[in-house]
Amino acid sequence: MRFVRYDDGGTPRLGLVRGEAIVSLAPIADAYPTMHAIIEGGDAALAAARGVLDTGADALALKDAKLLAPIERPSKFMAIGMNYAKHLEEADRLGIARVATQIWFNKQTTCISGPFDDIDPGVTEKLDYEVELGVVIGKSAKKVSIENAKDYVFGYFVVNDVSARDWQFQSPTMTMGKSFDTHGPMGPWIITADEVADPHALDLRCYVNGELRQSNNTGNMITNVWSQISHLSTAFTLLPGDLIATGTPEGVAAGMEPPVFLKAGDVIRCEVDGIGAIENTVIAPA
Repeated sequence: MRFVRYDDGGTPRLGLVRGEAIVSLAPIADAYPTMHAIIEGGDAALAAARGVLDTGADALALKDAKLLAPIERPSKFMAIGMNYAKHLEEADRLGIARVATQIWFNKQTTCISGPFDDIDPGVTEKLDYEVELGVVIGKSAKKVSIENAKDYVFGYFVVNDVSARDWQFQSPTMTMGKSFDTHGPMGPWIITADEVADPHALDLRCYVNGELRQSNNTGNMITNVWSQISHLSTAFTLLPGDLIATGTPEGVAAGMEPPVFLKAGDVIRCEVDGIGAIENTVIAPA
């Protein structure tokens, strides 16, 4: 199933995508009013949603819908850095030291925006893009083994880990430069884990103004999704609805020679095969 959140006259609604239409989940809204409630509801919530999908009427055409970020603000939005070999080579050229451990940072949840929302650069002068596969945690996870990690995934989405490079490197945590408002567009929906046979066999791409900038396959991650979940849950509990951005491949603006950072008017399209695509336009700073 593909869960969406959409704007219904100023009110966020939940729905499921069926073909080229959205089926409203209003019939189960009393029991499951939010995406978090659906996730926390587990199998019972999924069965209820499936029942609506099978019997409900189309609410509106997908092309006419104003899609929102597919989940309300989560408790955590974690992202891993340097998780593709060729992206590591880009980092080498930029003088970023390699480390032997997984590199994690927070994206503040206020950065989250919709799959087709504008990107406001804010005060950065070095705005960059990063296409990534996103993961939604489905149940509380603590000290999860690599072998069992897939049981804790609710679903997947596409995310652009928009980065303010000049701010990113002011701090070793990278959080400031990864968390500007509007710098976390995601979606276009959450596709449930049962619809994705192997999250490590997905092509992903990023285009800027129609020019292909990034292209790779999730099978080339240095640390795969299961290892990421296991590693994070060793330190702290992952909660239902928490988000993970699993790393970006080579081709970012900062790694180009010379760098070609984003500017007002640029259109960035991020795609993950089997998941979907998001597209966002850079505007002049508000």
